[in-house]
Amino acid sequence: MVRFSDLGIGSDLVQTLSDEGISEPFEVQIAAIPSAMEGRDICCRAPTGSGKTLAFGLPLIERTPRAEPNRPTSLILTPTRELAEQIRNVLGPLAGNYGMDVLSVYGGTSYGKQRKGLDRGVEILVACPGRLLDLMEKRALSLEDVGIVVLDEADRMADMGFMEPVCDIIESCSNKPQMILFSATLDDDVSRLVDMYQDDPEIIGVGPEEISMDSMEHLFWKVKPYMKTEVSVKSVKRAGRSIIFCRTRRGVDRLGDEMEDDGIELSTLHGGLNQRQRDRAMSKFTSGRSMVLIATDVAARGIDIEGINCVIHYDPPDDAKVYKHRSGRTARAGSTGVVISLVKGNEKRRYDRIQKAVGIKKRFSDPHPDDLEKKEFKLVEPRSKRVKNKHQQRSQRRDSGRRERTSTGRPDYSKRGKRKKRYSKSNDSPRNWGEENNERRNRRNSRNQKRGGRGNNRGNRGNNRGNRGNDRRRSER
Repeated sequence: MVRFSDLGIGSDLVQTLSDEGISEPFEVQIAAIPSAMEGRDICCRAPTGSGKTLAFGLPLIERTPRAEPNRPTSLILTPTRELAEQIRNVLGPLAGNYGMDVLSVYGGTSYGKQRKGLDRGVEILVACPGRLLDLMEKRALSLEDVGIVVLDEADRMADMGFMEPVCDIIESCSNKPQMILFSATLDDDVSRLVDMYQDDPEIIGVGPEEISMDSMEHLFWKVKPYMKTEVSVKSVKRAGRSIIFCRTRRGVDRLGDEMEDDGIELSTLHGGLNQRQRDRAMSKFTSGRSMVLIATDVAARGIDIEGINCVIHYDPPDDAKVYKHRSGRTARAGSTGVVISLVKGNEKRRYDRIQKAVGIKKRFSDPHPDDLEKKEFKLVEPRSKRVKNKHQQRSQRRDSGRRERTSTGRPDYSKRGKRKKRYSKSNDSPRNWGEENNERRNRRNSRNQKRGGRGNNRGNRGNNRGNRGNDRRRSER
């Protein structure tokens, strides 16, 4: 059995990995780590979820020197904010044990917080190309000390139009850095990066060259537009944990509102959300506090979420490549899954072309959600709700020995011996404090009247004496 120590990783980092429950390296780590530790350029084809974050992250932690303020020494470029956060969450705790900082920078968040992080000094910088170029133009950092550059999901960056910004960033590194490139596919744009910026790279291939469609059950259901939401609700109730892809942000929000009305716990994700909202949506889904993620294609790549049973193409993908990447969110790590395409009448030709391109041939049929395999999903209760329930239970135990209360909220003294009444001036008292005093005064006056008005008569006699004395003094004058 191969161990991390056999790959050149130091004993301290091996022990840290062991404490985290990571003892055996994955295939991509076995293939990539030795060459990365030697300082060689690497071109690796590996699918999402294969363990590539540690494949490039562990050599970075071992080989990255200390950084001065605003001058990071290692750089990881990613296409999406979610992937940048995922990498930071994996590498941050490991690097922190060695006094190294990992910072992620991307759009949709405050410049101030990111600039403060750079001012403190960051060894490993995880960045999306657009925000990194903005910070460079603002002179918030320099890449002159960067000795290692990692391109993660290089083909996705090419699809999103980041090739030119990536080239500008690489050329901003004064010394020629070690280049480590990871990609799910090695197409023309990625090959151009290899030719331009890598010297005699180590070529590594892990897993199939294309996302396998064989491990998934593909269903193409003919639906009317008004049926799509109903079919989606019934499908996820049977399949359990699912991802639904829509074409537009508005479509995501509309479908989310409709499915919430049907009692589905869900998260929505699209580019119109700010970073805090996106982080909250991903955290809710990955932690099991929601069963369904409704997203645009921003979530089709770079997000590694285990246990997805079903993928629904609510809106058709643009092409076969997008169909593969969407569908690839299920049937991962040897598991199986179902992929459902909701096909309107005018979309059959598009799906015919997609089927031919991905190498499958399926008939278009009427929807039958009840025929899907039933998968159980236990929703995780939010922590705030758990704390609230705990407090409620504690209050119930505390109140169980107290006296029953009347409809006015005051203790009922008819069943047991009386106890001293207590009144409070607080707002949560059964009645307002001023009203309580008025009631006492009225009761006292009522008692005096029943006694013959003696209290009032005394007051009248006193007033009469005072009047007679005043009259006598006036007559003497």
